[in-house]
Amino acid sequence: MTRAAPAATLARVNLAELLVTIALLGTVFAGTLTALEQGQRAYTIGAARVEAQQNGRFALERLASEVRNAGAGGVGFDAISVAERERIILHVDRDGDGRTTALGETITWRLAGTVLRRDAGGGAQPIVDGVRSLVLEYLDAARRPTAVPAEVRTVVITLTTEGAGGIGALTLTTQTRLRTR
Repeated sequence: MTRAAPAATLARVNLAELLVTIALLGTVFAGTLTALEQGQRAYTIGAARVEAQQNGRFALERLASEVRNAGAGGVGFDAISVAERERIILHVDRDGDGRTTALGETITWRLAGTVLRRDAGGGAQPIVDGVRSLVLEYLDAARRPTAVPAEVRTVVITLTTEGAGGIGALTLTTQTRLRTR
């Protein structure tokens, strides 16, 4: 005949098993949470890269389009009056009067801190935020670098953007030739 174990012994065995089970579950949950955190981080980086790419492409295309059309509508004015590394002033005769004095006919693009701004007479409007650098290089008809705005025929635009939180840096470059010069 066997004797039944006292109730205190059963309670100790069950408590030990419970502690082992809790420790195992804690380890599994810690691993699961680590995997979820890494997945969230990868998603955040990917989203930031997409944002930087979209913003950079939009700004680059708009600036390149305006450089391409600079000088349109007339011959009595320079297409570009200021040709600096982070600033360019373009002129377009939209109303056909031979001058660039009307609203929207003088367009300034410049980098102010991390914001690329465009001013067409109504104040410097932000085009894209999160710009690390804007580099404008100017080439003459022989494709040599020039600092003289009247000699500029091609503008090389290099724009480096970053996503939210400084993640996902992207550098975009294009060359744009002035149509009218």
